[in-house]
Amino acid sequence: MALRPQRTFRRRQVESSDSDSDGAKEQSAEEPASAGGRTEGAERPRGARSARGRGRVWASSRRSPGAAPRGDGGAECRTAELSTDEEEGTHTLTESKGDQSLSSDSSCSLEEKDVSPIVKIPDAAFIQAARRKRELARTPGDYISLDVNHSCTTSDCKRSNEEDPESDPDDHEKRILFTPKPQTLRQRMAEETSIRSEESSEESWEDENQDIWEQQQMRKAVRIPAGQNTDLSHSSKSQTLKKFDTSISFPPVNLEIIKKQLNNRLTLLQESHRSHQREYEKYEQDIKSSKTAIQNLESASDHAQNYRFYRGMKSYVENIIDCLNEKIVSIVELESSMYTLLLKRSEALLKRRQDELKFESSYLQQLSRKDETSANGSLAVDEKDQRMLEEIEARRMQRRQARELSGSRDHQEGMSSDDELPPAEMTNFHKCQGDILQDCKKVFEDVHDDFCNVQNILLKFQQWREKFPDSYYEAFVGFCLPKLLSPLIRVQLLDWNPLKMDSIGLDKMPWFTAITEFMESSMEDTGKEDGSDKKILSAVINKTVVPRLTDFVEIIWDPLSTSQTRSLTVHCRVAFEQFASENEVSKNKQDLLKSIVARMKKSIEDDIFIPLYPKSSEEGKMSPHSKFQERQFWGALKLFRNILLWNGLLPDDTLQDLGLGKLLNRYLIISLTNAVPGPDVVKKCSQIAACLPERWFENSAMRTSIPQLENFIKFLLQSAQKLSTSEFRNEISEIILILVKVKALTQAESLTEEHPLEPFTAQSTGV
Repeated sequence: MALRPQRTFRRRQVESSDSDSDGAKEQSAEEPASAGGRTEGAERPRGARSARGRGRVWASSRRSPGAAPRGDGGAECRTAELSTDEEEGTHTLTESKGDQSLSSDSSCSLEEKDVSPIVKIPDAAFIQAARRKRELARTPGDYISLDVNHSCTTSDCKRSNEEDPESDPDDHEKRILFTPKPQTLRQRMAEETSIRSEESSEESWEDENQDIWEQQQMRKAVRIPAGQNTDLSHSSKSQTLKKFDTSISFPPVNLEIIKKQLNNRLTLLQESHRSHQREYEKYEQDIKSSKTAIQNLESASDHAQNYRFYRGMKSYVENIIDCLNEKIVSIVELESSMYTLLLKRSEALLKRRQDELKFESSYLQQLSRKDETSANGSLAVDEKDQRMLEEIEARRMQRRQARELSGSRDHQEGMSSDDELPPAEMTNFHKCQGDILQDCKKVFEDVHDDFCNVQNILLKFQQWREKFPDSYYEAFVGFCLPKLLSPLIRVQLLDWNPLKMDSIGLDKMPWFTAITEFMESSMEDTGKEDGSDKKILSAVINKTVVPRLTDFVEIIWDPLSTSQTRSLTVHCRVAFEQFASENEVSKNKQDLLKSIVARMKKSIEDDIFIPLYPKSSEEGKMSPHSKFQERQFWGALKLFRNILLWNGLLPDDTLQDLGLGKLLNRYLIISLTNAVPGPDVVKKCSQIAACLPERWFENSAMRTSIPQLENFIKFLLQSAQKLSTSEFRNEISEIILILVKVKALTQAESLTEEHPLEPFTAQSTGV
């Protein structure tokens, strides 16, 4: 369908003027009336927009109050004008004036003959029909509508709005477009063509400017006058073309010259070839090294797997630390409960022993006073003291029977430990201990074995060490493991009593075995070994076991108990063996040794008491005074032996000061000096010599004994002199053997010269 050409106001005005001139010739007599009608009709559309929106009463409100009444012709003119105004309310002022002047002239000329005094206001249907006819009259000839009666379509309304600007809706009736109106294909093609033409024109303009600039620069270079119009580009090209001049003569060509040039050329090519060959070999080597690197990277573990491993290990360590932080409170409470239970038992036994010692001592003192005795010579005691004496004697009888059943014949009274408790107290003690151990088993009952089993934990870290040794040693895992394993080991040591002979050894415990295996597997990989894993066991013992031993020594250990001392020394030797390879001094170890020395000093001061009675009171070995004195002497000798059991653990100076200086010279020798020389005294001296460590006398060049044994050697010589004049002359040989053992060889030789020995004795002593 052909496009409708745009109508201009100028053409419409020309047409209107033609029609107006024709009407003027026919109706010349009525020009004033028609002119007035045209004027009124022409001015009405100007106010048509202001009357819009007032409903259907806008026609009567627009009539001028000063207008004269008209006849039928005026009414008809107004009727036509009303329809025209309502039809073209959106047209411009110029177009509206032309159209209405044409309609008013024609209508007025036709209706002058028949003037009706009645003014008829058209209804809506009439106005719509008039508007439609006017639109059809404006339709171009190339478009004929088939439907004449249908209402105005959207396209027709749009065209009428485009043709008549006066019919535009008000601002509040316009539809605001928020998106650009879609363009047709022809519009887009036209727009692209215009853009391309603009770009091409800009490029051509830039090229022209570039050519002008180049010509200016070339003029400056060759100094060409500005007025001379010369095509430099053409001249520059023509200069490059040189004509061959036949008059020029070249030097003669010789075969040697050609050969020389060829050789030079060949040499250059060979050098270039060699350089290329070297580059080629270098590239081949780079390719081989790259392939090797690729293979190594492909054979190596994947980064994603490494990341997952490290992330899993990090999560594992965080979980186990959280678990141990939560459980450590329960572990400390259980340890405190166990220490409290053992401490009560130890304090009860120590108090009972000291009370019984005081009671027996006071009882014997009273017994030695004759004025406090009764007529029959027996001491009057109350029921409480009598009951205590019976209890003490009953416990001694039980220990004596137990020794007889075990076959111990050489045991002396006072050498056994009085650590028996009544049955009720023993039952209560075992019940409380069982409750604590039962609670101990519940500590990790809700924890997986990977977080509470020492062996499983070490296996995790062993996998880390085997897969990624560099990061393992850079993380100093060997220094962190002892602290991480400490709570788990403390739980296993909760039932461990180092003072019992039947207690399990440290080297037999599961954690000890697991750590040892972990260290042995670490020693196999010597490439990255930095020594931290080798110190794990010693660090664990130093941080966990040694403090527990220190607590037992300070709170529970009884130095007078031989069984406790032997068991304690065995466990201490196992623990101290791990520090033998280390040059550094452990603070916990030093604290333990100081606690041992302090505890033995306290025992010497509080538990050793050997009374000295007059000989009248000691008549007969079965007298109470003699038995009490014997028991106290053998008790002191037992402590002397227990102290010397620490040989190799404590320094020799400390042992000699405790055992020889504070105990032997202060208590035992004084008691021996007060005793009657005889086989019993020699036997006691032999027992003292047997307790002395042989390591003190290993030096073969020694001719004199250690200084702390000087008093003991003097007592032996005095006893030999006394026995030489008695019936116990044969005991002198035993004294000589004791002197030889303590390396008092000079005194032994002099004594042998005075009292010859039997051949067997002389051969055994080597004197």
